[in-house]
Amino acid sequence: MRTPLRHSRTLSQIAGCDVWLKFENLQFTASFKERGALNKLLSLTGDERSKGVIAMSAGNHAQGVAYHAERLGIPATIVMPAGTPFTKIQHTRDFGARVIVDGDMLADAQRFAERLCDEEGLTFVHPYDDPKIIAGQGTIGLEMLDDVPELDTLILPIGGGGLISGIATAAKAIKPDIEIFGVQTALYPSMYHALRGEIGTSGGATVAEGIAVQNIAARTRSIIGTLISDVLLVDEAAIEHAVALLLEVEKTVVEGAGAVGLAALLQNRDRFRERKVGLVLTAGNIDPRLLASVILRELSRGGRISIFHVELTDRPGSLAKIATVIGEAGGNIIEVLHNRLSTAISAKNVAVDITVETRDSNHRELVGEKIGEAGFLYTIIEA
Repeated sequence: MRTPLRHSRTLSQIAGCDVWLKFENLQFTASFKERGALNKLLSLTGDERSKGVIAMSAGNHAQGVAYHAERLGIPATIVMPAGTPFTKIQHTRDFGARVIVDGDMLADAQRFAERLCDEEGLTFVHPYDDPKIIAGQGTIGLEMLDDVPELDTLILPIGGGGLISGIATAAKAIKPDIEIFGVQTALYPSMYHALRGEIGTSGGATVAEGIAVQNIAARTRSIIGTLISDVLLVDEAAIEHAVALLLEVEKTVVEGAGAVGLAALLQNRDRFRERKVGLVLTAGNIDPRLLASVILRELSRGGRISIFHVELTDRPGSLAKIATVIGEAGGNIIEVLHNRLSTAISAKNVAVDITVETRDSNHRELVGEKIGEAGFLYTIIEA
């Protein structure tokens, strides 16, 4: 589907540049991966189609292959690493694919998939190291410059590099002076190090599991090294902030890997000031529990939800008094937890953790001041 490219007035004001968003999370499987998958499947011979295909994926490529294979009547097997969000596994199964969960990382899943491919005579549909896949993803670049020819900068996620390789090839062919930047998570900086001739390490739990790729393909490395200006790294807090900001400002759900472009833009405002920047919201398949956690953590960072650890005299009326103080200061109490087993305080006292909703960090500090003025000992713990 040709997805919309929309200008974001609010994000433009925040970032200090002209921000355009390509909503690939509106594809049927909520990911750009459909483009490359369909292009590859349409290129298969009749014999290859009848034998079936196999792919390894952390989720979005899996769904793209499974969905279009079902549409084209091609048997599909998908190997997914153990850390793949359940929602992506279930959606892939719902499209009729045989799903095998194997390996802790994508590289482990790839080794298993390649072995099964040889054993069963299947066609391997690689998520990024394939000219047909790269070309399919490149159609995003054609659409973006067709819709907004004045774009002068693109900031794109890099996992294996198929997306940025395709878009960069198309965009540079149309507009040679356009600048293209890649983004990786600080935990998985594989392409960042490869382009610098460095030996880096990758690993750890990231909210952007869709681009948590350790293996670099020579094909995509070559294209990226030739066509892009730089690879930027973003940390987990920046990615979480971008996910929450897109939800709050644009009212759109974007998974961590799809939000890294915005995260990089916000971390490098001076570098992109007054430019016309295109971002691709690559996918929206985020696990609901993870999304809930990201939202709560962002509220905590913004001072809108906090825990006040307060020491009270363990007698009737103490809790009512602290509740009154918080209420009169404009705080909304969400939860109260008593701890009578703490040996760090007098046995006649009780430690109470009070989760409070406040307007912002300044309001949180005001609530704390009022608690202190009322004679209570307290500390603030970010939720």
